[in-house]
Amino acid sequence: MLGKKPLSVVLIAVTVGVYLIPSPIDPEPHTLEGPPPALEGPLAVNNRLQKGRRLFTGKLHGPESFTADENGNVYTGTVDGKLWRIGQDDSLTLITHMGQDIPECGSSSDYEPVCGRPHGVRLDSQGQLIVADSYLGLHSVDPQNGHKTLLLSNAQGADGVPFAFLNGLDISSQTGTIYFTDSSSRWGRRHVKLEVIELNRLGRLLAYEPGSGSVRVLLDSLYMPNGIALSPDEDFLLLAETSLGRILRYWLKGPKAGRKEVVMSNMIGYPDNIRRSDHGTFLVGITTTRFPRLLPPFLDMIAPYPAVKRFLAKVVPLSWYNVLLPSYGLVLELGLDAQLVGTLHDPDGSLTWAVSDAFQHRGRVYLGSTDLPFLPVLEEWS
Repeated sequence: MLGKKPLSVVLIAVTVGVYLIPSPIDPEPHTLEGPPPALEGPLAVNNRLQKGRRLFTGKLHGPESFTADENGNVYTGTVDGKLWRIGQDDSLTLITHMGQDIPECGSSSDYEPVCGRPHGVRLDSQGQLIVADSYLGLHSVDPQNGHKTLLLSNAQGADGVPFAFLNGLDISSQTGTIYFTDSSSRWGRRHVKLEVIELNRLGRLLAYEPGSGSVRVLLDSLYMPNGIALSPDEDFLLLAETSLGRILRYWLKGPKAGRKEVVMSNMIGYPDNIRRSDHGTFLVGITTTRFPRLLPPFLDMIAPYPAVKRFLAKVVPLSWYNVLLPSYGLVLELGLDAQLVGTLHDPDGSLTWAVSDAFQHRGRVYLGSTDLPFLPVLEEWS
């Protein structure tokens, strides 16, 4: 009995101590629309995403987003803050470092604010790379010599609110306007798991005008806005709200201009980048699936319980959540009406999982990721 008393005192002290520690997040209860959709119809399991190969293993870590020039070169950015050019012969050339070039870059997300982390990349009409670096702002980069020009810093932000997590972007071929997302005004990329668990509305969709240098807020109070893609006629864009598992359509032209509407919700997973394919559809990378196993998906279970979320954010290291992420690759294909028309699956992650981008170029499909140490590609669209 004497031995149990000190132990109980210790347990009480630890419990009180954990209770008194302030939680880094301030979530609200969220009610889900329902369980994940069934894997049937266009969602039926297949192995289309397994018919590829991995390139640059150990050389490209987290190639997250892609763009390509008229000569067939493909460009991407990685977790160490570097921008790369992939030649038609699969040669790999370093273009520049977005931030400082120090040995620690890529070794830990703690160094990302110093090294930079390029997410969205596109080429403008002048052949310059437009890069949304999560920490360092919106840049124009000369792909030939790596010269960087800062267009808009995170500290500058928009409407008096700094950026914390620049993410997706697309560029109008008609006006040159750069549309981009700031996933959160609170959490940087290295704390993305807290952003998703908290399920807050701190994200924005913005537009930058290169001619004037002005920036406008098109939408605010968004749930982790991520990838965006303009329609072929540029009358609307699709936008992924990752943490809520839904896709919005924001109208740029016509009688609905300036309005948003939900076109897909209660998705089978959490959408990342959205890209136009070369056959008139949209491709959506799914970063994490919501497949029910013996238990409902983890985020589904904790969504209604803010107290549970606050407690987990106090005591569970962010890296531990990785064990809950299924190694399942999934890409959705949507029609121009944003309705699901097909899917590509890799059920056991034999080629890839946690797909951030599906970029189709000259018959090949480049599959992005935020953290995987290789570049998966499909040599043809099956």
